[in-house]
Amino acid sequence: MRAEPFFAELIVESFLSGKRIDTFLTKHFRNYSPYRIQRIVRAGEARINDVVANNDSRVYRDQRVTVRLIEPPDRLLPPTPGPLHVLYEDPWLMVVVKPAGQIAHPAGDFGTNTLANVVQHHLDQQTCWKGLLRPGIVHRLDRLTSGAMVIAKEHLSHALLTEAFMNRKVQKTYVALVIGVIEADSGTLDKPIGESLDPESCLVTTHANAVNPRSAITHFKVLERFAKHTLVEAKPVTGRHHQIRVHFADIGHPVVDDEFYGPYGWIKKGPDGQPISLPTESRKPKADHRDPVFSGDEDEIAPEIPPELLLVGRHALHAHRLEFRHPITWEPLAFEAPLTEDIAGVIEKLRKQ
Repeated sequence: MRAEPFFAELIVESFLSGKRIDTFLTKHFRNYSPYRIQRIVRAGEARINDVVANNDSRVYRDQRVTVRLIEPPDRLLPPTPGPLHVLYEDPWLMVVVKPAGQIAHPAGDFGTNTLANVVQHHLDQQTCWKGLLRPGIVHRLDRLTSGAMVIAKEHLSHALLTEAFMNRKVQKTYVALVIGVIEADSGTLDKPIGESLDPESCLVTTHANAVNPRSAITHFKVLERFAKHTLVEAKPVTGRHHQIRVHFADIGHPVVDDEFYGPYGWIKKGPDGQPISLPTESRKPKADHRDPVFSGDEDEIAPEIPPELLLVGRHALHAHRLEFRHPITWEPLAFEAPLTEDIAGVIEKLRKQ
């Protein structure tokens, strides 16, 4: 049975003041294409302060816009049913735990079963039409990194959270198990990170010959020492690609089972003796400005590591804690993702040894 048209009443935000009404509505309903929104406006289903609008109408701050969505969304992200560990959820955002092995959003050959696909299925259970809500990915974790991620549920929180990450107003705390014993109880790793010399790779380096190096700062604290390993807490100030992994590798303490970075920043070699480079579909793409929800860096496809050399089974890095102010209510929030069983299990073994 066909769902009834969805009715919405919106107040124009200051940063959208002066925009055409179709642009304004596609910002709010991100799974609708501009063409479909224009059809709805032409049908007389959009009003500005109770006056029927046309596609040339513009909206201004604090005006009231009402719309009847008489057609369903047409830019659907395929929903994937699956387990979803939700730490927090309200009408504007949700905080979830991404498992290791799952990429954050569709990329290359990974069009389904990503975290975004699973969240889309979760959101579809809350609306009369599939796709009325679309997960807004405002930051990401590498495919093999587990831990807490915040996801926006509507456009204003998406914009404000994106701004908070860009302005370093979100505090991220990671837990990592690294090779070797770090003597200092705490410290700061302050070394620029740039692209490696291999043009076919999106790996990065702290070496002097790095391409386009950018400043990178990571604070760390030792949580526990073992015979040949150290458990550390890492707080990146900047948000560079593979930052924590590269910084600890640079000081001779790479993350356990890191598939790319070895001690003192050398990039591991594959079975053919050549530096590991990523498959074409997983290299860093250009941002897709047509869809800001999923623009930015993509996740890597990890090469195989011989099983006898593995300790955890994937790089031992976990996004443990997120702290930020709620983008709408301005309430201070903090969330912790429990340490995963694989890393926790290895820590227990190291304690016994």
